[in-house]
Amino acid sequence: MRGKLMFITGLAAGFVLGSRAGREKYEEITANAKKVWEHPTVQEAAGVAQAQANKLYTEGKDKLNQSKLGEKLQSASTTSSTTGSTSDSTLTGSTAGTSSSNGTGTTY
Repeated sequence: MRGKLMFITGLAAGFVLGSRAGREKYEEITANAKKVWEHPTVQEAAGVAQAQANKLYTEGKDKLNQSKLGEKLQSASTTSSTTGSTSDSTLTGSTAGTSSSNGTGTTY
């Protein structure tokens, strides 16, 4: 209950302050945020974070492939691909490099 109350209070305060500050303050905030984001130190930190995320993703993917579940997924996908089924193509990763849409116009 306390969390809900704090959230609603913060939401109300943000609304009031935002409506009073107006567009001019909004533009100032976005300009400052853009300036911070483009700072070399922030970009370097973002690059490091991206590299760590990629490393963790690769390690997790390798561990999954080496696990019993990964072996089952690989055997299931090779079995279905040898029978000519295309319904399991997402399991084999054959769609990598292609884009898909979520129906809202956003392409991934």
